[in-house]
Formats: sequence, structure tokens, C-alpha cells
Amino acid sequence: MEIKGELKEIIFQNDVNGYTIGILDTDDEELTIVGYLPFISIGDNLKLIGKYVMHQDYGRQFKIETFEKVMPETAAGLERYLANGMIKGIGPAIAKRITQKFGEETLHILKFEPYRLAEVRGISKDKATEISAQFNENWELWQIVGFLEKFGIGVQNAQNVYKALGVNAINEIESNPYILIDLANNVDFKLIDKIAMELGFEYNNEKRIKCAIKYSISKATTNGHCTVLEDELYNYVRLLLGVQNEEIEDCIIDLKIKGDIKIEEREDNNWVYLASYFSAEENIVKKILSLDRARNLKQIQNFDSELKKIEESSALILSDKQREAVEAVNSNNVCIITGGPGTGKTTIIKIILELYKSKKKKVVLCAPTGRAAKRMTETTGEEAKTLHRLLEIGKIQDDPKSKFNDYDIAPIDADVIIVDEMSMVDVFLMNYLLKAIYQGTKLVLVGDVDQLPSVGPGNVLADLINSERLKTIVLNKIFRQAAKSKIILNAHRVNSGKNFIRQEESEEELNKDFFYIKENNQNKIVEQIISLCGGRLKAYGDYDFFKSIQVITPTKKGTLGTKDLNKILQEHLNPESEDRPEKQNLGVTYRIGDRVMQIKNNYDIFWERDVDEYETGTGVFNGEFGTILSIDEVEKRVKIKFDDEKYAWYQYTELDQIEHAYAITVHKAQGSEFDVVIIPIVQAAPMLLTRNLLYTGMTRSKKLLIIIGNANVIEFMINNVDSKKRNTGLEYKLKCAD
Repeated sequence: MEIKGELKEIIFQNDVNGYTIGILDTDDEELTIVGYLPFISIGDNLKLIGKYVMHQDYGRQFKIETFEKVMPETAAGLERYLANGMIKGIGPAIAKRITQKFGEETLHILKFEPYRLAEVRGISKDKATEISAQFNENWELWQIVGFLEKFGIGVQNAQNVYKALGVNAINEIESNPYILIDLANNVDFKLIDKIAMELGFEYNNEKRIKCAIKYSISKATTNGHCTVLEDELYNYVRLLLGVQNEEIEDCIIDLKIKGDIKIEEREDNNWVYLASYFSAEENIVKKILSLDRARNLKQIQNFDSELKKIEESSALILSDKQREAVEAVNSNNVCIITGGPGTGKTTIIKIILELYKSKKKKVVLCAPTGRAAKRMTETTGEEAKTLHRLLEIGKIQDDPKSKFNDYDIAPIDADVIIVDEMSMVDVFLMNYLLKAIYQGTKLVLVGDVDQLPSVGPGNVLADLINSERLKTIVLNKIFRQAAKSKIILNAHRVNSGKNFIRQEESEEELNKDFFYIKENNQNKIVEQIISLCGGRLKAYGDYDFFKSIQVITPTKKGTLGTKDLNKILQEHLNPESEDRPEKQNLGVTYRIGDRVMQIKNNYDIFWERDVDEYETGTGVFNGEFGTILSIDEVEKRVKIKFDDEKYAWYQYTELDQIEHAYAITVHKAQGSEFDVVIIPIVQAAPMLLTRNLLYTGMTRSKKLLIIIGNANVIEFMINNVDSKKRNTGLEYKLKCAD
């Protein structure tokens, strides 16, 4: 049956699949509704199709099968809709003025006479145009959202589809549903395929087969691969579609001719790429070898004496290996420096910086994330930028499907560019960086090749090193001061396949900066974490949770995953308070004082910083940490201060860009350092329980590391070096290049 009403309350909403429990206000009653309602807000008017069911605990409910968002039919309903924060620039006060002014005509004004909105106090002509444009775009988008819901495609992808296809999106998709594979991320091919077959597509239709080929390659790239074996691609597509090899081959040839895919013929096998991935690797090879072979214009003469002056003035004495690294930078245009914690990478960066500055050369420091750039700034005393900010990437989409390899990037004005945390740089970011470097500029790549590879596709640092085409210095000596740290000693032990150092093996001079708490019971591990964060560490070393402590876990799911730990830690460290506002979003409660993290790149968000001098800018990027300062219920927005002292206002509709960061995954922690790190270890998927994941987590700690968990699982992680090898072609292309 069909019911209509206004959504009065969201009791629960799953942020992954949109499953919702809410209260709908109909003309007859308020009732509980349950089902999949992605991307709706309180105040929305809905038409629901479904049936009444009786829940054994919660009584009568309406179970949703499909839904449609409809426009409110009364001025009061429209006021609530406009006030729900979906349209930037309209809060409750302005929504009330608009509906009081225009009454039942409000809809007509918004759609067809937007200039009249300027008759409302507080709305300029420009703002009137902007409000109308947002309203109409939102409404057109919602029609597409409703249509795309049956394809399992969410609102973010619906916006991409709308931008690509415009108002004819529905007609175009109905004529060829397979185009969605090119327009949206994480699309369920089987669902699209099912709908296409219902629309009358033949099982061996070439659009179907071509779509399946691209989907199959794209699916591999989500696991960090850049390419797939041709034989495996044939097998996968054949099983997926039930078609013959000959039909697949015809479509592969056609896709290759059109430039959608590339095939690399190696000695052993053929490898198939999406064109943008192949181009990124090819561009990296051409540019980095060209840089390396160029005349060494920035070389410092009388190197030994100049280096000695810097050592004396900075009171930094280099080891033979560190000196070799600095000499390599001077003698080569491109140089890689790799090593684990305590091997002196930071000292080398400082010396290179001072050496070239003393010769009036411009040195640019950068890193892949905000936290890594901030740490680089703190250790060198010079400003380091994120690669996104340095490259002024702006609004380039993050999706490699957009084929923006040819995007124009502004050149970097520098004599020497030093990139830290190189293990986090993927093929696309490396491609952009190299595009921006002038011939003759020195490029120094610094990182720990044994850490986790980048979240994005490729294994750039390892491929560059393994190609043996670029000068590489491997730092393998732990310095005396660092050797006193059990954190560093144990990290190196784990990296070499050994277990943690036992107390009887340790010498008295070792720092008490590492503790292992053996515990198998998950609930008791949670109790230990709460106790440590809630006061034990404060008493032990005056470590305050919000300033110094970070919980890092291998997984998102389960009792010791980030989702559950974030809720538990928020409950204990920042509990509900009657005198402070809260904001519920997608099943998560946000409070003033919460530690949060940005989880996607937002190139447009406006920020301000007022430390030494006032400055403004745009852009907050994936992985940046912050704290909620205030929640404005009137303007429906949240103020967040980030670790680099900038602060930004987030509309309620933008809260899907952040998540709690009381506990974070090892992948999210990469590139960051924290005074105290607590790592719970528990049974999880073998692909998460790897040596380099444990090693990466351990090396995030500066002063104190506490590992709690099952000894057998830890031993498994240390021995599990069979972490899935990434299929890339960068090393191969470098080795084959002239």
C-alpha cells in the first residue's frame, strides 16, 4: 500500500546502506517506518510504498519497499523543508520569511521567478539566484536519485551522473544502463546487468561485454592494482557473463582501438590496463628519467667543505651513511632515501635543507597528508605543504575514471623538492607531482618502503627502488639515541620477522616506552583501552587523551573496530551533557569536543586561520584531524578546528565528510605520529593481519606504545609477509625504458 507524510524523526540510519528507522507524520497518525531510505533528512515529505508489519518488540511498523521524495503541499511544510539545511544560505529564519512572504506561491517563485526572492529581507539578488539554482538542482537531482536507487547508486554518485548527463539522465540510462559503470564508483555490476536484461538487452550485447571488461579491471584497482593479467580477465568476464572468449576478444580489440584500455605485452604475459592508469605510469617513467638525466644545474661545488660548515653551524654530525645520502642528493637530480624509524632520515632532510639554503637555493618541503606535512614543519622549522596544496590541484575529481592525466598543473618554483612519506604516494599523485617539476630541479624522495603501500593504486616507492634506475640510499643503522627506544627496537624486530623484545632481554638503559599487555578476551581489551585513555596514562606520564593519545586498530568492524571503539570512547571521554547541543547524523552523535577526521577531499570548503596573522583559504583533505568547537542549531552547521590551527564551518548536509577519530585504522594513521599509541590486536581477516600493517602501526608512536591482544595473532601477523602483491607496471616500464 501507499502512504504519504513528513519525516519527523530519524531514530537510526546506517551510513553504509541507508537502512533507516524513523517516524513519519501522516494526516492520520505518527508511525514508525523501517527500510532503505538513503539520503533523506528530517522534514522531507515522502511517498512510501510497502506494508504494515508487527514487530515482536516494537509493535506496528510500516516496512518500506520503495520510496519517492515529494514536494510539501502546504506553506508550513515547505518552510520546514527549506529550513532543514539542504540549501546553503537558508536557515530557519530565512525559510520562515520566504514562506510568509509568498505563501502557497513559494514553489512557483523558487522555480520560475527567483529574482523575487530578493524581496525578502536578508536575501540579495545574487543570493536569490543562488538559492533558486540550488533548489532546482536539488529537485532535479532527487528525481535522478530516486531513479538510481534501484541500481544501488547513492547520492554522491547520483550527482556525478547528473553532472555528466544533465536533465536527460533518466532517458539515457534507460537506453543503456551500462554507462553507469563509467560514471559512478563502486557500482554493483550484477544489479545493473539484471536491470539491463529486464530492459531487453541480449546476453552477448557488445555494450554488456565492454562494460563487464572495464568493470572487471576497475574492480581490481580498488585493491591497489593498476593492471590485470589478460588470461585472468578473460576468465573473470566469461564467468561473470556466460559468454565465449571470442566475443570477449572482439570487445577487447574494439576497446583498445578506441583507447579505453591498453595492453602491455611483457615477456611472460599480457597485462590489461584502463587507459588512465597506463598513462599515469608511462608519464611517470618519461618524466622521472628525463629529470634524472638533465644537467645537474643545482650541484654545489666544493661540497665537502660546504657540508662541513653546515654540520658545524647546525651541531648535527652525520654518519657515513647519512653523508653518502647527502652526497647522492648533490650528485643526482633524482634521489631516493629509504629507511625505518631511528635511521636518521629527518637529520638528512635538515642538512639538505640548510645546505641548499646556504647557497640561496629554494627548497620546497612536502608530504602526502596534512599530519605528515605538519610533522615535517615541526622537525625542520620550515613550512611543509601537502602535495594537494603545493600542486594546487583544486577541483580535479579524485576518481581516476575521469581521465584527467592531461590536466594542466602549475609548475613548482623550486631548486630542490623534498617529498616525505613517499610510501603513501599513489601513481596519480606521483604523475601530478612530476608534471609540475621544472627540468633541472632536484627531487628527493624520502620514505619507509616497508610501510603499507598507498591507499590509492600502485606501489610507487617500491617500484622506483626495485627498478634500480634511480640513485637509492638504504639507511639500515639505528642511531645510538634511537636504539634506547624499545618502540624503535621492536618495530625493527617485527620488520625482520622477530617477536617483541622480552623484558629479560632488555638492558636497563632502555626507555620504558613500550608495553605489551597479553589479553585474549575482547571485552577485557576494551576495558583496558578505556582505563588507559580515561586516566591511567594521565597518572603514568601526564598524557591527556585529546592532546597526546591515539587508538589505532587494524579493522573497522567488530568490537575492536573503529566504529564500535569510537562510540565507546566517546561515551567515556566526551559523554552527553544537558547544557551542550548535539547533532545526530547517519546514526552517529556529534558533540562539542569530539575528535574527528576528514574522510574525503573537499577542495571548496572555506577555512580561516588566525595564529600569527589572519589568513583564509579553501580545501580540507582526507586524513586531516580536528576537534568540534561548536554546533550551531540555528544555522544548522558545525565548527571544526583542525590540527594545523585552521577552522571551518560544516553545514549539517556536509557531515558525511567527517567521522569520529577517537580510534582510527592503521591505514588512516599512516603519515601521522602521536605521542602515545594504543594498538588492540584481535582475530580479523588475514588480509588485515600482516607484518607491514603491524609495523606501520607501531611506527606511528613517538613516546609510548602499548599493544594489547592475543599473542598468537601477533605472531601470525609477524610471520604473514604474504600481503597481496600489487599488480603494477611502473617497475617494468622503468627497467625497459631507454
